[in-house]
Amino acid sequence: MKKIIIVLFFIVFLSFTLKGKEEYIIPDSAIRLRVIANSNTFEDQMEKMEIKKNIENILKNDLVEQTEKSEVTKAIQNKIPQIENMITHYDINYHLNYGKNYFPEKTYKGVKYEAGDYESLVVTLGSGTGDNWWCVLFPPLCLMDAEEKDTNDVEYRLFVKDFFTQYM
Repeated sequence: MKKIIIVLFFIVFLSFTLKGKEEYIIPDSAIRLRVIANSNTFEDQMEKMEIKKNIENILKNDLVEQTEKSEVTKAIQNKIPQIENMITHYDINYHLNYGKNYFPEKTYKGVKYEAGDYESLVVTLGSGTGDNWWCVLFPPLCLMDAEEKDTNDVEYRLFVKDFFTQYM
């Protein structure tokens, strides 16, 4: 009887505590970043990811703490010369635009976003016919995602095991 009560309690507890898939809603006031590769060759895709990482590093310190869109816009505009200087170290033509740019339909963290013109920093490498990488700079979702990749200090525990170990 004791085991049945514990199992029923556990089922009721789980029904109240389990949540659906976490959704991230990109607000209309968001500022996006998009880096479009020259082509889909391995080399061009690696170059795109390297440039993307360098852009994140250039912007990270100025954007992570910002809460006002106007301050983020100003910080991005101030960093454009540094971003362009970084890209010139690669042997590739590029086009950089900060403003309203077209984005095809995108999915981010399981949420689909309509195609349209969005405020963004877009870097097109070479012919720009390769796959692209994109994220949200404001609010700084991609910058926070990049910081969350260090999971060395995370302890994983199984609630069910802990529960039954404690009460059985």
